[in-house]
Formats: sequence, structure tokens, C-alpha cells
Amino acid sequence: MESQTVIEEKTAVDAKVDSANRVVDPQERSARIAVLGFPVFILLGAVIAMFIPQWFQPLTPAITPLLGFIMLTMGLTLTLPDFALIAKRPVVVLIGVVAQFGIMPFVAWLVGTLLGLDSALKFGLLMLGSVPGGTTSNVVTYLAKGDVALSVTLTSCSTLLSPIVTPLLMLLYADKELQLDGVGLALGLVQTVLIPVIAGLVLRAVFNRYVERLLPAMPWLSVFAIGLVVFTTVANSAETLKAAGLLILFAVIVHNAIGYTLGWFVGRAFGYKSAVNRAIAIEVGTQSAALSSKMSVQFYGVDPIVSAQAGLPGAVAAVWHNIAGALFAFIVRRIDARRAQA
Repeated sequence: MESQTVIEEKTAVDAKVDSANRVVDPQERSARIAVLGFPVFILLGAVIAMFIPQWFQPLTPAITPLLGFIMLTMGLTLTLPDFALIAKRPVVVLIGVVAQFGIMPFVAWLVGTLLGLDSALKFGLLMLGSVPGGTTSNVVTYLAKGDVALSVTLTSCSTLLSPIVTPLLMLLYADKELQLDGVGLALGLVQTVLIPVIAGLVLRAVFNRYVERLLPAMPWLSVFAIGLVVFTTVANSAETLKAAGLLILFAVIVHNAIGYTLGWFVGRAFGYKSAVNRAIAIEVGTQSAALSSKMSVQFYGVDPIVSAQAGLPGAVAAVWHNIAGALFAFIVRRIDARRAQA
């Protein structure tokens, strides 16, 4: 009887410790702040930029350097072992990358066509579907208790492939009368994405001890840089956003929701477990929104006012993708908790 009491007391103590650890886990707390705080920061800044655009319009020439910095921070967070998963689990990595580049551009074209978006907005939505996965997907996957290692690998692979794959997808789906400069888009992605990411990888490998000290600040600096890109894009097309904001938001939400849904079912179709399915769903549904916004503005036409409108789907997605990720993580964690209680 006494031993039974001791066992019960120990079990209760262990439960309290486990509960306390879940509450005070600094990594999870930081991840929650990043996912929940980021859309609030972006949303507030976007509202300010829409009504006081003159505050942010002078930052337009800085968009390219800011995106380069964002990609540099991504490279700094990567290590060579992050790519080892390609050799260990090549099939699931291939499935994830093909799903992302196969599903999202087609869905973007379909949504843009069915909603009757004008040429600039449809181009921006298509660019959103054709760019690589966003780094937010890794944090959301962690919160959703998905396969984080797979998520990091998928983001890295899609990013490194984007200078080749994204221009090909845009040439395939974009309206032919636009005469898209595919070579220019590829070179722009090399300059904005590939070179900074590789530079970050090299710096991490050579100066790892020093980079490790800077890593805690990298996500927040990246968030600030993404914010400036989004705010400037909104400021440059504030009137269009006021007039068509709800339509753009609806298009982005539908595009994102279909990406999550089809990404999940792709994993299920191949018989993978829940953690892998969640990682693929999040990776497929979460795009590098700031990058798509910048590339849309740069490569849609020559009229600066109309080109700015093309960047709006990416700017809106920078907010929504984080909200959707937080909602997805909350829902699947609730499902896990109910299953554990059953």
C-alpha cells in the first residue's frame, strides 16, 4: 500500500515537472512569439503604410538589399548536416519538393483565373505560388509537432532550386502577352536568393563559433527586414489595396488553404505518418512571400504603379501565412491532446 502511494506521488510530481517544462521551454516560447507576433507586427505596419505611404516609399531602393539580407540569415541558420536528409530519405524529400512546385503554381493560376483577377494581381499570385518555401514553415512545423528536419531540408532544397524552377513555372503559367524575361528572373533569383544563402552557409561553416553567438538575433532581424519589404510594397500601391484588398486577401487565403490540404493528402497518399504529413502540408502551403512580392514588382511590366500592384499578393501573404500557420499548429495540437486523453 505504501509503495503504491509512493508511485502515485512520483507520478504526480513527474506530471507537474513535465507540465512545467512544456510551459517554460524557452525554444517553444520563442517560436510561439515569432509565429504569433510576426503577423501582428506586419499587419500594424501594413496599415500604417497604407494610410501614410510617404513614410515607407523612400525605402523602395532598399528592397533588394533587404531581401539579400533575409536570405543571408537563412543561410546562416543552415548547416551541412541539414542536407544529409537528402541522402537518408531521398524519396520523401523529392515528394515534398515536387508537391510544392507542382501544386502551388497551378492552384495560383486556377484561383486567379476563377476569381477574374486583373493581370497584375494574377501575376503576383502566380509568383507567390512559384517561389520557394518560406523559413516560417520551419517554425510552424516545430509548433505543429511535425518533422522539423524534413521541413528545413525542403525549404533549403526549394530555395536552391528556385533560380531554375521558378522562371520555368512563370514562363509556363504567366500570360504570354507579358513577355516575361525568364533569364532576367533567373539571374535576379541567383543574385537575391542563391548567392546570399550560399554565403551564409560558408560563413556558418568557417566561423561557426562566432555565428552561433549571433543566431538568437537572426530571426528578429530577418522579421524586421521582411517587414520593411512588405510595408514599402503596400505603400507603393496603397490605393489599389484599399480598393481591392478583400479580393486579394480572399485569393491568398484560398491559395494557402488548398496548398495545406493537398500537401497533407500527398503525404497521406504515400503512407507517411502524421509528423511527415504535417511538414509537407506546411511546406507546400507556406511560400517566401516577401521574395514573391519583390520579384513580382521587378518583373511585371514597365509601369511602376502597375508593377507595384503585382507585389500585393505577396505582401498580403506575408501576413496571412503566419496567421494560417499559427491556426494550423493550434488545431493539430488540440487534436493530439484529445487523442491522448481518449
